[in-house]
This record gives sequence, C-alpha cells and structure tokens, in this order.
Amino acid sequence: MEGPDARLLWCGDTAFTIAFGDTIDDALTSRVLALDGLLKEVALPGLVEVVPTYRSLTVHLDPIAVDPARLAADVLALAGRCTTASRPNRSWRIPVVYGGAFGVDLDAVAQRHGLTPEAVIACHASGDYRVAMLGFLPGYAYLSGLDPRLALPRRENPRSATPAGTISIGGAQALVASIAAPSGWHLLGRTPVRTFRPEGDPIFLFEPGDRVRFVPIDPDRWDDLDRAEEAGDCVAESISA
Repeated sequence: MEGPDARLLWCGDTAFTIAFGDTIDDALTSRVLALDGLLKEVALPGLVEVVPTYRSLTVHLDPIAVDPARLAADVLALAGRCTTASRPNRSWRIPVVYGGAFGVDLDAVAQRHGLTPEAVIACHASGDYRVAMLGFLPGYAYLSGLDPRLALPRRENPRSATPAGTISIGGAQALVASIAAPSGWHLLGRTPVRTFRPEGDPIFLFEPGDRVRFVPIDPDRWDDLDRAEEAGDCVAESISA
C-alpha cells in the first residue's frame, strides 16, 4: 500500500512500517519525526507503540483492539500530512575527551584521511549534529551531520567491548554510546555524560530531533565530571529549551 511519498510495509499481524525513503536524509527524518509526533497527539485506538528511525516509522498494534488494515490506512493517511517535524528542537553541548585511552582510533582515523589528530578533533567538534534516532541498544543516539571528510567504512574487525559514553563514527554517521557494548565503529573519544539512566526521569537524555555539539575537554577534567554524573548531576549543557 502506498500514500503520498510513503509506503506501508507489513511486519506480521501486529506491526507495520511506514517508509518515507531508503536513505539517510534529514528531510526524511523530519517527516518521520512529524508522523511520530502526530500519532502521539491523536492517540489512535489499538496503537501500542511507535518506533522512529532515520527514514521510517514502525507501528506496533493490538489486533484485538483494532482492525490492523484500518489502522494502517489511517496512519498512512496521516503520513501524507507530514512534511517537517513540528516539535521544538533541544540543543546540547556534550563534553568529550578525544584520543588516547578515551579515543583509541583517533590516530588511525587521522592517518586514513591524511589529517592530524588535532584536525580530526576540530572537524568532528565543529559539526552540528542531529539525533536522528535511538536504537540498537537503550539510548544509543545515532547522529546525522558528520562532515563527509571524516566518513569511512566501519572497522573490518569489530571490538567485543567498548565503554559507555563512547563517541564514535561509522560510515556517514556519528554515535553517542549509552552503555558498554560491542562495536565496529571508530572510537574518537568519550563523554562522561550518562545519556541513559534506567532509574531516572527522563530515562534518556536525548530525543530524536535534538541537536548536539561536541566540546573538547582536557583529560584531567574527566574524573570530576564523571563523579558529578555518577552523583546524578548532568554535566551536559542544554543551550535551548
């Protein structure tokens, strides 16, 4: 089933996906977030959960409470009204220690691109990033806006463990890792900011659509900021409501 610039793809009898395209594109992400916001406003009967991604949104439903085909048709019609996200953007400044033990791939990334490590840091930290989606693991923030000069394929040999707070890049994407996990991305640095607090309110620091800027800091600031975060004080700076 298709609507205006959107396709409906069934995922069994309890979910379907509305796809706006097949690429990483801020314009597509804006439409996804617009539909996400609209569905939360209208609260259609039988809708259980929505999961936004870069270019599509998956709807989970209760087939006992609603006719899946009817709900799908209603959501597809709403998708045709969505062009850009209407929700206000929040902006964050995130402290990052780059290189050394905090970013073990910085030198290799610099060498791959024929740059100095300092140039890679300057390029990465000058980016205006957007949280396109949360996924893979709780609170993992996938960011669009990586400078094309830094883009490179993911590692041929993924690591079995990388620390929480890792700031990394892979392909045309950037990432803020919320918890320790395996990764095939290139590790440029690390932030003490806890973007995922299971016992907190809110649980996730970031929401899709938020803007992110990275602020390089000296390694000797890590311990103080890390202790502050451990005590529950967020050291990320919110620069807009």
